[in-house]
Amino acid sequence: MGARIGVKANRYSDEFKKQIVMLYQNGKTYRQLTAEYGVNTNTISEWVRKYSEVKMSDDTVMSAQEVERLRKRNAELEEENIILKKAAAIFMQHSKKD
Repeated sequence: MGARIGVKANRYSDEFKKQIVMLYQNGKTYRQLTAEYGVNTNTISEWVRKYSEVKMSDDTVMSAQEVERLRKRNAELEEENIILKKAAAIFMQHSKKD
């Protein structure tokens, strides 16, 4: 079975991607990195979002990917909380009628 058209093989190691992100964070521009390493600027942008680190107030370091996962989980929990508050209000109304 041949390679699918439009689908690239993962040709860069995670270590290489992290090195490119580090170079970007140390001042290299997307244009410079593209010229030096031949990686598309959109690809570099994706790597920056994926591999950048965020330092928390307690000196914990998390990857941008972990922060995004936590952000999504927080949104889910907030939505669940709203639903539970509405359900509690409905139950309170019904219990007052009894």
